Amino acid sequence: MAFFVSILKESTMSQTQLGAQMYTLRDHLKTPADIAATCKKVSDMGYRGIQVSGFGEIEVSELVKILKDHGLTCGATHASLDQMKNVNQCVEYHQALECQYTAIGGFWPQENHYLSATWIAFAKEFSDVVAQLANHGITAGYHNHSHEFLKCVDTGKTAYETLIEHTSDNVWFELDTYWVTHGGGEPSAWLDRVAGRCPVIHVKDMGINHERNQFMCEVGEGNLQWDRIVSASKNADVQWYMVERDSGELDPFDSLEISLKNLQAMGLS
Repeated sequence: MAFFVSILKESTMSQTQLGAQMYTLRDHLKTPADIAATCKKVSDMGYRGIQVSGFGEIEVSELVKILKDHGLTCGATHASLDQMKNVNQCVEYHQALECQYTAIGGFWPQENHYLSATWIAFAKEFSDVVAQLANHGITAGYHNHSHEFLKCVDTGKTAYETLIEHTSDNVWFELDTYWVTHGGGEPSAWLDRVAGRCPVIHVKDMGINHERNQFMCEVGEGNLQWDRIVSASKNADVQWYMVERDSGELDPFDSLEISLKNLQAMGLS
């Protein structure tokens, strides 16, 4: 059995946890003082975990103290491929945070994005990097947007499907419910496809305005089928629901609080 599968079994929790994807609050994370104040607000809302993303410069030791002071766990991080390739530094950082999971924010090919070979080549490169991290107990995943749901002209398969098929078992998938839907997919169906390989997901909703434009909104305030998503997430052994909203009209703190309350009303905690 793959190393990734065994490490997941060792760390599987009795229930999923709700975390705040801190990219939502990136404008309030510029300095260490900002980060401390923002983490306090997130903790006071009722979140017990975060995903480190969108942070300004801060020493990892100071970040560890801030999280401890406010009762927060680092459930996951975002890291670039270049950061992951610096294996020793990446491992040391995550060990300091006592965090097992990191994910790349996506792959954005500048040309030939419609050819399966482009995605297969990336899948191999990424798998090789992830294997090095896995040797140290750090597992790395892939976060999707909507362009991964284009169909490759030579195979008729989506780029996302190509990544699933051509990455190693060490690679997990940080499925984003909004972006899957934006790409024409159904989140629960894709959760079924990556079951056992998605310990962390991003949850956000999609609505449509009077001008017939789609927009990003708080969980439970849009049109996604959350009963199906939650059921599929449980079946897929998701550990962390990371609440995120990239943009929107509401204050980002208010947005996170509304999503948290709606998820709790769905029976999650």
